[in-house]
Amino acid sequence: MLRRRLLLAVALLSAGMATASAHPHVFVDAREEIVFDATGKMTAIRHSWQFDEAFTAFAVQGLDANGDGKLSDDELQPLAKVNVDSLKEYRYFTNLKVGNKHVSVDFPSEYWLDFHGGRLTLFYTLPIRTPIAPGAHATLEVFDPEYFVAFSFVKNHEIALTGAPAGCKASVRPPHELDDATMAQLAAIPADQHDLPQELADAASSLATLITIGCS
Repeated sequence: MLRRRLLLAVALLSAGMATASAHPHVFVDAREEIVFDATGKMTAIRHSWQFDEAFTAFAVQGLDANGDGKLSDDELQPLAKVNVDSLKEYRYFTNLKVGNKHVSVDFPSEYWLDFHGGRLTLFYTLPIRTPIAPGAHATLEVFDPEYFVAFSFVKNHEIALTGAPAGCKASVRPPHELDDATMAQLAAIPADQHDLPQELADAASSLATLITIGCS
């Protein structure tokens, strides 16, 4: 019985998380990477998303099947699959555009979870369905439009361009700030409300970090 916006379904099935109030409910520190092929086309997006400690604490309950006090790759892998399966419905919170054209991605070619320092990190790679050159202006947003999940980017490590041709650069535009009244309205939205009112959805969209990629 998966709930909406499932990044870590085990956590959301707990009564405490399901009855919590205030958007956002999950906090993610993100790092992004775009992979290029030898012809200068983008071929994949690699995500690294580290979840907050409170959410992690819910998510890992009961996962230590052998009781050794550690979480092995085998114990974490089923939860990793729940993550990527659930994210598919929401297009992985990933919006890549070249010019004004949306770029389609396929199901992750690899994915896993790591547990370290009391926090879970989800790593996964989205293949770009049809490799494409970024040209002079491509953009990447990683964002939940309903603001159930809040993404922050690790400063100075927001984006890496792997294998990019010389002359390719990336820049980062931080999110806008919302006024206190709007933030209070967002905070009042309960966890089980599926959609934000349109005016709040529009406001929340300004909280997205915009990554711009250009190749001369």
